[in-house]
Amino acid sequence: MLVRSWLSVAALLLVSACTYGGGGATPALITGAPPPVLPAGPPRVALLLPLTGPKADIGASMLKAAQLALSTPGSPILDIQDTGGDPARAGQAAQAAVAAGDRIILGPLTAEETLAVGAVAAPASVAVLAFTSDPAAASPGVWTLGLTPGQQMRRLVAAARDDGRQHIAAILPPGALGDALQSALSTAVSDAGMDPPEVQRTDGSFASFTDALKNVSNYEARRGDLAAHIKALREDTDPSAHQKAAELAAQPVQPPPFDALVIAESGDTLVQAADILPFYDVTTPQVRVLGPALWAQQSGRLGKLSGAWYAGLDPSSRQELVLAYQTKYGVPPTPFADYAFDAAAIARLLASENDFSTSALTRSEGFTGVDGALALLPDGHVRRALAVWQIDSAGGAHIVGPAPQDVSQPGS
Repeated sequence: MLVRSWLSVAALLLVSACTYGGGGATPALITGAPPPVLPAGPPRVALLLPLTGPKADIGASMLKAAQLALSTPGSPILDIQDTGGDPARAGQAAQAAVAAGDRIILGPLTAEETLAVGAVAAPASVAVLAFTSDPAAASPGVWTLGLTPGQQMRRLVAAARDDGRQHIAAILPPGALGDALQSALSTAVSDAGMDPPEVQRTDGSFASFTDALKNVSNYEARRGDLAAHIKALREDTDPSAHQKAAELAAQPVQPPPFDALVIAESGDTLVQAADILPFYDVTTPQVRVLGPALWAQQSGRLGKLSGAWYAGLDPSSRQELVLAYQTKYGVPPTPFADYAFDAAAIARLLASENDFSTSALTRSEGFTGVDGALALLPDGHVRRALAVWQIDSAGGAHIVGPAPQDVSQPGS
């Protein structure tokens, strides 16, 4: 009974009482190309996944989740296409989907595949609900359902502002991820009416992280001369010099020029970073350390970052999916399965309304997905309602800021 109840409710992806297009509305297109010749019977939706190749296990789990979402009567028909994780094959699969009259494309998995699919789907006015978290793959008509840097920074900045923080700094990794995080942080801070962030980038090594922390905390100006003086006194053989060194070391020092610090490191570098933060006066409660959702995977190792916050999903909202999936398939779903389930459930809802238009996809009230509320924006980006987690002194974390119930609230 519980599984059937979950599928009847969650697979529809609940929306507010407002409906778009009406029950008997004619199908609307996104824009542009003339309407394709649609096959008779239930609408078809394409599902593009890597069912072979190195990511086949992920694709298999996502396929099962999509099938679970569409297992109730009245669901559209899945047109399953194997991309093999290859952009060229993904583009070919999109061409086949458009030729078959599929009303929407669910997938593919990666950013590179998504760009190839979008190049085919956009001219044909077929919407794409892709599973990548790379915001660079988003465009009008192509939505990225993965957890993005923009969603995480927006939630963290809103939480920091509500915590009374006004000056945010950041130490970010190299490459495209660092670029995306920096852009997202700058936008979120500007939207929140806070001071522009001071950002330092690393080359991925712990040594460069230490240099970045030293620079962003303005260590030399605040402590450099004093530290050198104390060191010289301690090396002096005069006992009075040692006493003077102790007195200087006990004096309060000007704090860093920020009250919140985003650290986007992970793994051993993050664990090592926790050891040196106090040396540069990055301590709670003077400074709130903030981090990405990736921290959830290693929160048990981060006890020395006690009091730090990260943005992430609330797993309690996906428990019904876990139960339904495990009951049907005998194993728990992977995190990627959530995106496939949500995409398929959105397709089922649109099919029930007979409306696959942009206005139906970008409805202001959004959707309630497996991991909470989400809304599709006209530019292809997606807003998600995320929770704020706090690291515990013994490791692990707990929620201190529940996810907003809808994505119109600040920080969502």
